[in-house]
Amino acid sequence: MPEFELLRKGDNLCHQLQSIDNKVIDTYSLRIDISWSHYRILMRVENPKARQYYIYEAANQNWNVKQLKRQVNTFYYERIIASSDKDAVKIEATKNLKRLATKHIEILKDPNVLEFLGLKQDIKYLEHELEQAIIDNLQTFLLELGNGFAFIARQQHIRTETKDFYIDLVFYNYLLKCFVLIDLKTSELTHQDVGQLDMYVRMYDDLKRTETDNPTIGILLCTDKDETIVKYSVLKENEQLFATKYMLYLPSERELKTEIERNKRELKKIQKL
Repeated sequence: MPEFELLRKGDNLCHQLQSIDNKVIDTYSLRIDISWSHYRILMRVENPKARQYYIYEAANQNWNVKQLKRQVNTFYYERIIASSDKDAVKIEATKNLKRLATKHIEILKDPNVLEFLGLKQDIKYLEHELEQAIIDNLQTFLLELGNGFAFIARQQHIRTETKDFYIDLVFYNYLLKCFVLIDLKTSELTHQDVGQLDMYVRMYDDLKRTETDNPTIGILLCTDKDETIVKYSVLKENEQLFATKYMLYLPSERELKTEIERNKRELKKIQKL
């Protein structure tokens, strides 16, 4: 089997995606170590061999979304194949990619599929139950979060002069060189949730962050995002705060089609700006 086909197999999502669009990733191509944003770019690559190559390189070279987009747009695979001096092409590409250094927005996933937790989708769970399920499946959860995450603590105690606070989950990302705070919500996002996380991040920067750490990132992991709240709250302008959805099951073919069409509409809007 060619090295570019040594990809993760067995995911139900592979088979669901396979039948949606003839541009969608080939069977056995899906990998959990690259994000949905990467696959949005890969779906535009019509050559199956090129697509497999970009999947392999994106995962193994830790390309962020901008880096992958640049390689696809500059026909990197085709230039490698056609060139008699492949090393020169690779050196040139590496230099160009350094200008597109990884930023936190390209490491974080949205949505996160937490099917591995084994929680039933039609049952209402409390936040501490979701937290315990994540701790019980911590290694898999770290893989789902993305590259570079290490677990620090659960319910970490933060004490100020007047009050005590407890942060659900704390991680450190060695690629971004910063702490990542996750506040779990088993309901739709509210503006109170945003304000609370903003406070946690400010406190953590003040009380825990060292001079060698980059500013702390805060993530609200919720069942649904109200785009109005996202647009008109500090989430809009603050580059350290994020709200991401989680799903307790793999999406159906219809849901995947809807998500792809939504992403296409968003791309068209961006292109018009």
